[in-house]
Amino acid sequence: MSESSAARTIGVVGAGGIGLSVAADFVIHGFGVVLVDIDESRLEKSRDELSRAVLYGPMLRTELPRVPVEEALARTVFTTRLETLASCEFVVENVTESWDVKRGLYRELDAVLPPGVGIGVNTSSISIGRLAAETTRAPDVIGIHFMNPSYLKDAVEIMRGAETSDACLARVSGILDALGKSAVVVGDFPGFVSNRISHLFFNEAIRVVEEQGVEPATVDAVFKKCFGHRMGPLETADLIGLDTVALTLDHLYDSYGDEKFRCADLLRDMVKTQRLGRKTGHGFYQYGPVQPS
Repeated sequence: MSESSAARTIGVVGAGGIGLSVAADFVIHGFGVVLVDIDESRLEKSRDELSRAVLYGPMLRTELPRVPVEEALARTVFTTRLETLASCEFVVENVTESWDVKRGLYRELDAVLPPGVGIGVNTSSISIGRLAAETTRAPDVIGIHFMNPSYLKDAVEIMRGAETSDACLARVSGILDALGKSAVVVGDFPGFVSNRISHLFFNEAIRVVEEQGVEPATVDAVFKKCFGHRMGPLETADLIGLDTVALTLDHLYDSYGDEKFRCADLLRDMVKTQRLGRKTGHGFYQYGPVQPS
């Protein structure tokens, strides 16, 4: 455990795929974590997922600290109670990409967090300023776009809202330093840099499957073998969750009014039939059985 992370506690809201990944990243680097979710069964499942991330993460990225699983679990609080976050120095929010859900949550967070505690918005496309306006702490709200799995990535896209303070940016930069990550700071516009571009990429890959009948594995092979990408666009979309991809495209379409962001029909159909990717065991690829949450 480094001195920069010893005795520090971070709140993580949302125990889905990305939230669990972020929580594991903090725990691996010596932080205490309060992991909050509304679903008790998901929290129970997240114990095993966190244990696997702590165990196998350093095997995949050798520079990561090796932490005994028992120690990692001892430094993690699993809870459904938002008020438990009052003990945290900073909170990272990772709930579903829905304005209505996030809006209500930010009002609740503002009520339970002490003054000065910052909130990191892990969002694909929702405005940082819009969410900050739902709180009384706009200078302490900042976008932190962790990529999945967080503990295997060495950089984070930071979205600075119009009212985000220099102090908040400096605080987040310090937290990222403790995680061994660098920050790439961008502005607050729909989709930011990463998702404004990447989701067009996903959508066009899906249209190639839908309109031209190209196999998903062939589409992905072009980008892995010809461009050196570690994952193809359809594999990546499955990892993110096809429901999240569709919601992000909808936000981008509503924001820009540009047809290029209109969600592909095949993607819409897959979401309707709950073929959401890794989270349901079936998307563009078939995965192992998913235990009911």
